[in-house]
Amino acid sequence: MCFKSKYDKITRDDVVDSICKLETECNKIEKEIVEKQAQISNLTAKGKEEKNRELRLFYAKRINALKSEIEQDTQRAMYLMYNTQLLNKLKGAIDNNEFFKNTSKMSLGNLLKDQVGLAKFLNKALNTRVTAETILTDADETFREVETQYEKNEAIYGVGQSDDELLAVFEDAETAEMDYRTSIPDESTPKSESAVDDNSVE
Repeated sequence: MCFKSKYDKITRDDVVDSICKLETECNKIEKEIVEKQAQISNLTAKGKEEKNRELRLFYAKRINALKSEIEQDTQRAMYLMYNTQLLNKLKGAIDNNEFFKNTSKMSLGNLLKDQVGLAKFLNKALNTRVTAETILTDADETFREVETQYEKNEAIYGVGQSDDELLAVFEDAETAEMDYRTSIPDESTPKSESAVDDNSVE
């Protein structure tokens, strides 16, 4: 009795369609990362100009939150890209199969007759996916456990090290601006009498 594999029903169009969907989702995440990076740049500029320390702290915390979101988005994008890479390999295998079948009359059954090798390949791809998903779900569970164990405290709403570093950047920018302004001579100040007398000498 001949058992057919799921691979017998897979077409190149199916694989390409899956790749397109993954790339669309990846492009969406990339766009969000770019937008968040622009927000960080905007908030950094505001923080450097802001005089109120509370607002500076708000900007610093918002920037750090956006950085955390970007890190998560980046990991998701990398996960999608890895899946896309595997599907591209599968598409390449399909193309190769068609090439050899058309040029060497090699049947699909002959190409996939090594069931042991195919099983290893499938298990490797499946284990990669399961491992990646497990990492994400375990991390999510860890976040939930930590969030339920801790209440609001100074570590959350106070000035952390990363916040303090950004506040220092903002303050350095303000100091530099003030130094620059004080170094410019005030043209509205009247000249000294001696200077006027010197200019009046014929």
